[in-house]
Amino acid sequence: MCCDICSKTAAILPISFAYIAMMGSNGLTNASRLAILNANYMAKRLEGHFPILYRGKNGTCAHEFILDLRPMTANSGIECEDVAKRLMDYGYHAPTMSWPVTGTLMVEPTESETKAELDRFCNALISIREEIAEIESGRASATDNKLKNAPHPASMVLSDDWSKPYSRQEAAFPAAWLSSFKFWPTTGRIDNVYGDRNLVTTIEAEADSQEEVA
Repeated sequence: MCCDICSKTAAILPISFAYIAMMGSNGLTNASRLAILNANYMAKRLEGHFPILYRGKNGTCAHEFILDLRPMTANSGIECEDVAKRLMDYGYHAPTMSWPVTGTLMVEPTESETKAELDRFCNALISIREEIAEIESGRASATDNKLKNAPHPASMVLSDDWSKPYSRQEAAFPAAWLSSFKFWPTTGRIDNVYGDRNLVTTIEAEADSQEEVA
């Protein structure tokens, strides 16, 4: 009997084959061109705000580029995880963190994204860079700020207890487009390292709760 890993790998292969077959040689070529174009467009928009690693002789990249956050970490204490969590408040899942370089974000736009969406993501990162600048200049606390406290779920923003040095709107609606389309994170900041090292189950607690209801 085939192992579980092999069966999952086998299930993935038809998806890849179907994509290649439907796209054809011309479609795959155009998709690659668009992915490279999108990455270079975003890198150009962000180069004035973040250092970008490993660019070619002409200042270009391939289908992905790396934002170096390490200088900002040294100046503000803000790490790439803080930026990743803050992106959730802007409605985005973060790009790859700390790979292949620790303390960086690797952005890899696909060929299917519209220019409007590329600009929206760039605007979110530029806005976050401005929030980091507030910390660097001392205008915002180095420990109690919008990035260190991110993400901000509805339960936090709607709570009667709000003692943050910034407003609820700055926490949950940092960009204008969020007023008409808002993705709410389900929970606030968690201890990732603790979660990785400690297996937690809620089955027993749920069973006890069901017995109480019965």
